[in-house]
Amino acid sequence: MSTLQPHPIFSLTLDGKDLTQKFADRLISLTLTDNRGYEADQLDLILDDTDGRLDIPLRGVQVKLALGWKESGLVPKGSFTVDEVEHTGTPDQLTIRARSADLRAGLTQQKERSWHDTDIGTVVREIAQENGLKAMISDPLKLKAIAHFDQTNESDISFLNRVAAMFDAIVTVKNGNLLFMETGIGVSANGKSLGL
Repeated sequence: MSTLQPHPIFSLTLDGKDLTQKFADRLISLTLTDNRGYEADQLDLILDDTDGRLDIPLRGVQVKLALGWKESGLVPKGSFTVDEVEHTGTPDQLTIRARSADLRAGLTQQKERSWHDTDIGTVVREIAQENGLKAMISDPLKLKAIAHFDQTNESDISFLNRVAAMFDAIVTVKNGNLLFMETGIGVSANGKSLGL
């Protein structure tokens, strides 16, 4: 008895326009590199342009991606900003490289402050709010006590990574969320830790 193989599907919008159907027959490869920490996620698209009818997107244009299976549906993978476009041939191909726009400038600016008699949840929520992000912290970490931590000439993301290492956790920014969770916990379609 043969088992049916799952059928992969995707959805792509470029500058607010749904291009899924237009790209479906042209897609040679789609690679999503999902990084953690403060490395931006990267989306690489290679499209067949043998007929020369593809428009070359401008740098800075927003791309939204969803991936999934026909049997279970699509999962949003976030927004990306086009920063490299290359047209090569023969055969003619268009390569689009886009990186996630989630890392806010404030997360990388050095700051000086101290945290006293608090918990991880409070610290992560405050840093998320300062940077226009939504904090998502796994339950086992929310109430972990912090007696005293200094953030001295250190960016928020560097500070959070240091704190995460102390609690065997990871910190990352995905789809407008500042995630702080134990190592090994997956993330659901809406960016929430599966352990929340």
